[in-house]
Amino acid sequence: MEVPVVKLPDIQANRPQIAINLTRVGVTNVKKLVEVKRKERRPIVLIATFDIFVDLPSHLKGANLSRNFEAVDEVLEKAVNMPVYEIEQLCSDVAQSLLNRHEYATRAEVILKSEYVVKRESPSTKMECQEVVDIFAEAIAMREDVENIVVKKLIGAEVVGMTACPCAQEIMRDNARKELESLKIEDIKIAEFLHRVPMATHNQRGRGIISIEVEGSKFVSLDKIIEIIERSMSSSVFELLKRSDEAMVVQRAHNNPKFVEDCVRTMAKNVVKDFPLLPDEAIVTIKQINEESIHRHNAFAERLATLGELRKEISQEYITDIVKH
Repeated sequence: MEVPVVKLPDIQANRPQIAINLTRVGVTNVKKLVEVKRKERRPIVLIATFDIFVDLPSHLKGANLSRNFEAVDEVLEKAVNMPVYEIEQLCSDVAQSLLNRHEYATRAEVILKSEYVVKRESPSTKMECQEVVDIFAEAIAMREDVENIVVKKLIGAEVVGMTACPCAQEIMRDNARKELESLKIEDIKIAEFLHRVPMATHNQRGRGIISIEVEGSKFVSLDKIIEIIERSMSSSVFELLKRSDEAMVVQRAHNNPKFVEDCVRTMAKNVVKDFPLLPDEAIVTIKQINEESIHRHNAFAERLATLGELRKEISQEYITDIVKH
């Protein structure tokens, strides 16, 4: 005697009591191993955390969340056999798979976060060390019609460095000048001393953040983003330093004092310089957060613009400098 198959009701397909659209429904904190291949270098294995979402129309009670896990697993399985060089492209593939599996959805979003290890060497003794950088990627897939899906991709990084305060340093420079004058030191020697020896000031641990969003298959170098952030602050910081390294880091930072605003503007200028092939429509978000050492608050600055807007402003600045000189 055959046992009849009982078909369970699809509760998610029922109409909800409160029929409104939901912008994002999904799962967060899904951890996966992701292998990112690199040309002529060893692959990188990331322990990545995914947040994955689709929109939900008002006539459905819920989304079938198990399909989200299936989409991630399906794409990551493909990555085992097909080289993946960009984590933002991986997010794009997952987002498109979500739309294919959720026929009712018009928008899918995938967010990836991980830690990325970069090799550096200390500035004086040249010891090799590893620095950990936070990286993130996002993709949003939008269904324009039955056949067309448009995808926007984003890649970014957050890097820790240090800044030296220009304002306090100027106060200390003025104090040093007065002390040297009281000792009857010649003005020309005072000027030479102040030029050679950077004055004390208070420092901040800075966190620089850059993300760049593009459409389609445009490539954005994550390593280049990390390098731009590192160069934007008063100095890089290092996990391993000998005494001569420490002296060089402090000297470098105090020779290059920067406000939080200076860091954002420096990053913007270098994004324009180092990404000449990206389209004007690319969206750039730049942030700097300085954790103050003598205040209880943090300092913050941000710029959100298209690459075309930044190019225009920086070219105008360049023309203005030429006119002035």
